[in-house]
Amino acid sequence: MQFLLAFIVVAPLLGAAAALLPPPPGLKGRGPEQAVLRHGVTVTGVILAAAIALTLGFDHDAPSRFQATTDISWIQALNVRIHLGIDGISLPLLLMTALLFFLCALYSYFKLPAGPSPKAFVALLLVLESGTLATFAVLDLLLFFLAFEMVLIPMYFLIARWGGAQRQAAAWKFILYTLLGSVVMLLGLLLIGLNSGTFDMVALASDNGRGLTHTTQLLAVLAIGIGLAVKTPMWPLHSWLPDAHTAAPTVGSVLLAGVLLKMGTYGFVRILLPVTPDGMATFAPYLGALAAIGIIYGSLACLALARKGNKGDLKRLIAYSSVGHMGFVLLGIASMTPTGVNGALFANIAHGLITGLLFFLVGALKDRYGTADLDTLAGATGAALYGRAPRLGAFLAFAAVASLGLPGLAGFWGEMLALFGAFDPAEGLSRPAFLTFMAMGAFGTLLTAAYLLVVVRRVCMGDPKAGPELVLADIQRYEFAAWTPLVALTVLAGLWPAVLLGLTDPAVQKLLAGGNA
Repeated sequence: MQFLLAFIVVAPLLGAAAALLPPPPGLKGRGPEQAVLRHGVTVTGVILAAAIALTLGFDHDAPSRFQATTDISWIQALNVRIHLGIDGISLPLLLMTALLFFLCALYSYFKLPAGPSPKAFVALLLVLESGTLATFAVLDLLLFFLAFEMVLIPMYFLIARWGGAQRQAAAWKFILYTLLGSVVMLLGLLLIGLNSGTFDMVALASDNGRGLTHTTQLLAVLAIGIGLAVKTPMWPLHSWLPDAHTAAPTVGSVLLAGVLLKMGTYGFVRILLPVTPDGMATFAPYLGALAAIGIIYGSLACLALARKGNKGDLKRLIAYSSVGHMGFVLLGIASMTPTGVNGALFANIAHGLITGLLFFLVGALKDRYGTADLDTLAGATGAALYGRAPRLGAFLAFAAVASLGLPGLAGFWGEMLALFGAFDPAEGLSRPAFLTFMAMGAFGTLLTAAYLLVVVRRVCMGDPKAGPELVLADIQRYEFAAWTPLVALTVLAGLWPAVLLGLTDPAVQKLLAGGNA
């Protein structure tokens, strides 16, 4: 188990280095480009297999205990250690990350985005995978920061070199926002480590803030929270996200929504809730208010983009929907209750699966029509996917109803539990304020249903014979292979939520009790 976790974190880096080397003569296939793309599929597939083996070997009777741990001294002067481990909170995120990277590598093997060398593309993809996996596996504050920052450069180049229109501006906006947030976050992490005498996240969580003064906790929550809020993204620090999603290649958008946004909310749960509980209790009403505003704002922005005549880009619409969905995650965290935090973690996974699928589908639409502009797609009579490409239309309709939180699918449970958490927040928090946030969130679910149903009507319905003749390819085999696992897991999590909640709940109970439960 120790070896598996260390292997999962390190192997993508080794794979990235190998991707830049000339392929062996016997493995070139039809050419060097095919060889390096096959290399990407192989490495991410091995990582996924290792993550599945880690999941099977995980002691599901003790999900609150850190397992597969490695603890080695690294920088003795600062008491920084190479400390790895997983529990019921991090394991689902680790497994989903490995799955999404494998599906993106498989998709890219058949549909590589236009850009420079495939070698560089695969190498950047693998470096990005290592950084995201490490974020969910490390148990040291400084290692967490290094892993958190490790993803910035590869994502910047994926957007800037393989993206679409306005890619340079979007890439610069992405990296400037996240770097500025990270600088502030580092100050907060150092404040905690130097005042408590350790950077070990397990020891800090067990101490539960007893070694930190109230002022120190307030400053730490403010500094770290800003950095995490940018990555989440939380309104009003979200403005980099729509531009980045619109310009990014399909797999870049999938990974940005499915994995990178989760790094921010994971930091709130793993660091701020257990390490600075008093500071979080002070800022929780403000976090809840911003989360509720984000839910309404994201939904209204999507509704405006979906309206006829507004020239709304479908990728941009899905990006704004992420602002709303991540608002539910932040609202659950702000409640500081087991119900709310479990809902936040469930919504994290549901959003990764469903929005990842949506970006795959929008990318496929853009490839077929040459645009993601909703007015152009809909035309005078509707894009009529049900008639022109029925399987593609069915997948898009499924992803839309899953995203709006239809009961029986994964999106429902996270949002419902987050709202329940706001209904009865932790002791000491203002219940009238959180009831207001809950009402705003509930109204946001209605707005979400409205804009997603408008999108389905405009894109999937219509008369395929009324518009110009268009030969539209339905789902290809590689698309079906890349998308079906996301559909299956969305249904599984919706029908059997105990699979995920059975892992997260004991770990959340222990985390909120300061390691004493």
